[in-house]
Amino acid sequence: MVIQFIVHFGSADGMFSKIIFDKSGAKKLTGIDVLKKSVDWANKHWKKYPMKFMVGDAHKLNFKSGTFDAVFALEVLEHVHKPVEVFKEIKRILKKNGYGVFLVPSDNLLFRTIWWLWLHFYPRGWVWKETHIQTYRNNYLTKVCKKSGFKIEEDKKFILGMLHLVKVRK
Repeated sequence: MVIQFIVHFGSADGMFSKIIFDKSGAKKLTGIDVLKKSVDWANKHWKKYPMKFMVGDAHKLNFKSGTFDAVFALEVLEHVHKPVEVFKEIKRILKKNGYGVFLVPSDNLLFRTIWWLWLHFYPRGWVWKETHIQTYRNNYLTKVCKKSGFKIEEDKKFILGMLHLVKVRK
């Protein structure tokens, strides 16, 4: 499958977007983030590449159905209010046989312990308080992908089970 168009949710300053763009061989990438300041910086910094960044909300996307070949949401889904709505939107904007790559903290005991230490002892940890509004314990990522009608192609946990990655196909 030739990858033409990719969307990257939670693109922030575009650093990971550039890696995704380079590794995928896509012709164009659209980055979506909720922070205008990050989007503005990314658009200026990456302007010589066919990457465009925009402010948006993954719960309601301003794209036609079947627009993208691939969707990436890396360490962003724990920040959304209604994951099922987000996955329905992702499925809607994916082309037939398009794929998604999703990465979330698994919220296992080790992750929760490290996260607590980070929030309470890291000098700027306070900025992350109350930002993880969803939990993906007990394989919830896999469950919500299946509930949304995706076919699971890859499902793995790594870094001592603290991160959960799922690749799906429409």
